[in-house]
Amino acid sequence: MPTFSAPTSCAPLAGAALTPAPAAPQAAPPAGPAIGQAKLANGLEIVVIPDHRAPVVTHMVWYRNGSADDPIAKSGIAHFLEHLMFKGTAAHPQGEFSQFVADAGGQENAFTSNDYTAYFQRAPSGELAMCMEYEADRMKNLVLTDEIVAPEREVVLEERRMRTDSDPADQLNEAVQAALFTQHPYGRPIIGWAHEIEGLGREDALAYYDRFYTPENAILVVAGDVTLEEVVSLAEKIYGPIAARGEPPRRLRPREPEQRAHRLVRLSDEKVEQPSHQGVYIVPSYSTAGRGVAEALEVLAHLLGAGHTSLLFRALVIERKLAVAAGAHYVGSSVDDTRFFVYSVPAEGVPLERLEREIDAIVARVAAEGVDEADFRRAKTRLIADAVYAQDNQATLARWYGAALATGLDVEDVAQWPSRIDAVTVDDVRRAAALLDKRRSVTGFLSPAQPARGEGIGADEDALADAITL
Repeated sequence: MPTFSAPTSCAPLAGAALTPAPAAPQAAPPAGPAIGQAKLANGLEIVVIPDHRAPVVTHMVWYRNGSADDPIAKSGIAHFLEHLMFKGTAAHPQGEFSQFVADAGGQENAFTSNDYTAYFQRAPSGELAMCMEYEADRMKNLVLTDEIVAPEREVVLEERRMRTDSDPADQLNEAVQAALFTQHPYGRPIIGWAHEIEGLGREDALAYYDRFYTPENAILVVAGDVTLEEVVSLAEKIYGPIAARGEPPRRLRPREPEQRAHRLVRLSDEKVEQPSHQGVYIVPSYSTAGRGVAEALEVLAHLLGAGHTSLLFRALVIERKLAVAAGAHYVGSSVDDTRFFVYSVPAEGVPLERLEREIDAIVARVAAEGVDEADFRRAKTRLIADAVYAQDNQATLARWYGAALATGLDVEDVAQWPSRIDAVTVDDVRRAAALLDKRRSVTGFLSPAQPARGEGIGADEDALADAITL
């Protein structure tokens, strides 16, 4: 029999794939939907988010594995297996599940992150049982042959060529992440390194599938026109017969060593038309931070870089006209320590080094002096308000809860998020800014390719430039 937890009145947590955004401190934030929880005997966790405004349901299955769980020299296997999960089973050949969802007027897809892989369908609530049937079938009965795996590997390689190899901005981001995490697997691209993708085969996919695609490693999230009782009844009938395989798989990840040196990554390419700057810091996540630290980082990111009233935009774009864009972002939902981003796009003629110095000065000032009280109150108000407004979107709620549970948090963490944001103080934000330690960061500069020697200036001028430099 499943075990039940009492429904909890919940609103969302912020973070990476879960980043609500702006909202208010005055009265207690409005309660969200009454969330129901249960757990089947085989270990499958269930979260139900009722929303009876339309006869629609979002059905999601989350697995606690992502690219950071890829074995050494097998980068990209989590993402590759996500592709292969659509290749069918003996009972349901390739394309049948997708055709069913399309015929029902629904939507389906999947995604892989550093820490989780998720599969979802949005369909009429009357089709929930069939969505479960298909998803439960491929949790245990995936059919893979070399004839299926080899062509799909080429699809993934082409995806990498299109998204990364042909995009200088993505190439820079990949290089920055690799420099930021010297040991931890967050430094590997989710899609994988091309030379390692080329070596992935059927045995690799099946080994990964057998290790992670088990009910005790999965979370079922259902949002929409349903009740906890009917979801659990269906889940017990459809997912319940899948045998557990013992304890959930452990995540074996190397620990990132203490970092003591700021790193700079430069990339120039002829396809770049507009230079840009990014700075990325290693900071605690919601899962690794002490009480209130992640929330303070969330507020700090909003104060520094959310919209035209943010500190970076106001100072660099509006007042000093050094940039045409500037912002910040905190990726809070991670199993391990995570990333805090700052970025800017320079105005014409402004060196990227100048923007980096200006941003560093603003961050240092916040760490030393704090922030304006009115700006601070406005940031918290917007964060909480955005979280409340987001409750109108059942798919967004399903993603928030799924990502929270998949990274080690629980439903109550999500429920209390607005109140914890409301409890953040100016001193908390000042201390959070002090966590943006340059020694634990990487700067990335993206710029247009420079003219080849002798191009753009005369040969004599070029030689003179060399003479002066020497």
